[in-house]
Amino acid sequence: MKLILLGAPGAGKGTQAEIICNKLNIPTISTGNILREAIKNKTERGVMAKSFMDAGKLVPDEVVVGIVSERLTADDCKNGFILDGMPRTVAQAKALDDMGVQIDMVISIEVDDSAIERRMSGRRVCEACGSSYHIEHKQPKAEGVCDSCGGKLVLRADDAPETVRDRLRVYHEQTEPLVEFYNAKGILKAIAGDDGIDATTRRVFEALGV
Repeated sequence: MKLILLGAPGAGKGTQAEIICNKLNIPTISTGNILREAIKNKTERGVMAKSFMDAGKLVPDEVVVGIVSERLTADDCKNGFILDGMPRTVAQAKALDDMGVQIDMVISIEVDDSAIERRMSGRRVCEACGSSYHIEHKQPKAEGVCDSCGGKLVLRADDAPETVRDRLRVYHEQTEPLVEFYNAKGILKAIAGDDGIDATTRRVFEALGV
């Protein structure tokens, strides 16, 4: 199963990707995590991406497509994968087509902007391993400490309210057109994602038929 998850920043794509990954035993390719790792390691692509991410802007297509194309050649992607955070533009989607990447289904998680802002202001991310938590919905066992590695949980700069509003504007302008792009291909499933993780997961699995 080769899947793409669409939705605004904070819609719950990462959480649902993790659940699907465990259910179907296929890897999640999160461009956000890959980019942050590149920034941490100060790679060439990481240096290029940092200024855009710090400002809450989209990383240029050529950087994202290059990272994804490298990742999809790994052995663990042979039986399928979940793309989380890519494509973000129609140009990226067309680049995937040009790479010969066949997508079975695209799931768009729909959430109102006001709910997105509330969600993201409560999100905390491990600065060591990138694991994501929330002060209301997905609390760590110990406050401020990652369950997985013991790292410090922080509010990322791109989760600050003013940055969230800018990211939502960019999403509506540049990424939302993908809904129509994939709908025209007949592989889009739009689901409501504004009433909790469990309800959203149920709708995702219904869409997948598993």
